[in-house]
Amino acid sequence: MTARAFDAIVIGAGQAGPSLAARLAAAGQTVAVIERKHVGGTCVNTGCMPTKALVASARAAHVARRAADWGVVVPPPVIDMPKVAARAHQVTLNARGNLETWLGGMKGCALIRGQARFTGPHEVEVNGERLTAPKIFLNVGGRAVVPEMPGVHDVPVLVNTTVLELDAVPRHLVVVGGSYIGLEFAQMYRRFGAEVTVVEKGERLVGREDPDVSDAIREILEGEGIKVRLKAECITFAPHPDGVAVGVSCTYDPAASVGSHVLLAVGRRPNTDDLGLDVAGIEADARGYIKVDDQCRTNVEGVWAIGDCNGRGAFTHTSYNDYEIVAANLLDDDPRRISDRIETYGLFIDPPLGRCGLTETAARAAGKTVRVGKRPMTRVGRAVEKGETQGFIKVVVDADTDAILGAAILGVEGDEAIHVILNVMSAGAPYTTLSRTVQAHPTVSELIPTTLQSLEP
Repeated sequence: MTARAFDAIVIGAGQAGPSLAARLAAAGQTVAVIERKHVGGTCVNTGCMPTKALVASARAAHVARRAADWGVVVPPPVIDMPKVAARAHQVTLNARGNLETWLGGMKGCALIRGQARFTGPHEVEVNGERLTAPKIFLNVGGRAVVPEMPGVHDVPVLVNTTVLELDAVPRHLVVVGGSYIGLEFAQMYRRFGAEVTVVEKGERLVGREDPDVSDAIREILEGEGIKVRLKAECITFAPHPDGVAVGVSCTYDPAASVGSHVLLAVGRRPNTDDLGLDVAGIEADARGYIKVDDQCRTNVEGVWAIGDCNGRGAFTHTSYNDYEIVAANLLDDDPRRISDRIETYGLFIDPPLGRCGLTETAARAAGKTVRVGKRPMTRVGRAVEKGETQGFIKVVVDADTDAILGAAILGVEGDEAIHVILNVMSAGAPYTTLSRTVQAHPTVSELIPTTLQSLEP
């Protein structure tokens, strides 16, 4: 069988893949984009877009219930969950359709549906056809982990993909995993009217954050009636007449949380186990993440790994940045690197958490001498005027260099305001540049200079 030759093959049409294909095709190269399921990857189909559409619906319900706080009298909201779910799904369909149209009309690009497997370092097979290219880019993403916990296979459980198929509000949703994905769904379904319990193995929620951030997040969620069970050292599952009994211990018998539905949100794994990496000689770590250098290159010449599958970032924006790094090096003679980017992300509960750089805990663990500025959102005029004063602004500064090391803004518009700090960090400017910059009033950002003017050891 004669192999079909391309200049480049992109396996996976997630966030990075289509944009890279477009750059390569615009440079006159022939490109095959191979996708086994849905164009758009996690973000478009089962991640950011549908979940944030659901978050928006949940916030609308929450605001309606609180309307009297602003002097507006409206009837209690009624959740039309089929319509809520249909709206979120339509957001996905629109985005996916636009991507498919873009790829389908791209000169020099062929969109091929099917599962790709390596048959050599620069050859793959898909649908019984062999394809070759001197450049291959892996953009295969990841999926939810279902760990081997006692009884987990004896009961029905949801993950981040299947929970999106619900068109009715659960009576009681038990969320196993108190981190970013789990907490967004927990608050969302609580606002839709479900009873919600969060079960977390650790001593606090979102354990990678500073303790004061974790504590404030827990306070926000518990304030909305979400039950939080921490230190669940042995999580078990068992059938129950009312659904599923989720236990928190294997050595003693506290009351189990009985849910009509259970959502597992305990981590993700890369979609690399069925690619035939060993046939191509591509190295991966023990968890299946493909090993790459600072420019997304694998150990095999002419093969790159971009996006979630390389373990160097787990976000849509880091995946897109991987594409930018690869394109800059290949096409622009610009040696951009993964290590140039500053970590940033959000937790999209309401109010949201915006984060960038190091936490205070991580900075101290790295041996930094730090100064910390912190101000409550009750000091932010915008928050007071909107009646949403939960949370705080926190900035960590290197006491020796005056560089901003990191920040957390938990509060109204914190996911947007964090970029004020991120941009100053990216510019390499000292904190004084921002502390002396006049911000517009009334905004959330205007309290950032004040926070920086109050640094303490």
